[in-house]
Amino acid sequence: MPPPPLFAIQPVLRRIVNRVATDNPDMFGRLGPHYNAHFVIDPVNLPFVLVLRPDPDDLLLDARQRNDIPPHDAKVSGSFLDLLMLVDGDLDGDALFFARDLTITGNTEAVVCLRNALDDIDGSIAENISDMFGPPGRAALGILRRAKQRNKSE
Repeated sequence: MPPPPLFAIQPVLRRIVNRVATDNPDMFGRLGPHYNAHFVIDPVNLPFVLVLRPDPDDLLLDARQRNDIPPHDAKVSGSFLDLLMLVDGDLDGDALFFARDLTITGNTEAVVCLRNALDDIDGSIAENISDMFGPPGRAALGILRRAKQRNKSE
């Protein structure tokens, strides 16, 4: 099945980043001087990358074509499922990095600050986001989690 056009994804991404920011305003303090850094999140098995700027006054989460990656401070690459579980705290970033399942380039201090900010969020980020989309969102998250469990056991 072909991926949806990026313009169709943008409103969903905007809704996600705004909800996470609204629900967790204290996390921005953990970013320190990196609150306006540009991060490229590269789910290597998807046809696009995400650009994140966690500036509370100018939030950005944007999908971009792989040939349209803007200048950035840091890039985090890994499989979509690994990145999802990493953000959700279900996987250890250090273990992924040393197993070469996660690649970090650029300003690693900014990435550590972003990771610390995400760690401060109470509960599951993935569950909070899936709840925004009701039963279909929760079902999709369940499917993704089961896929990750299958991949672990193989």
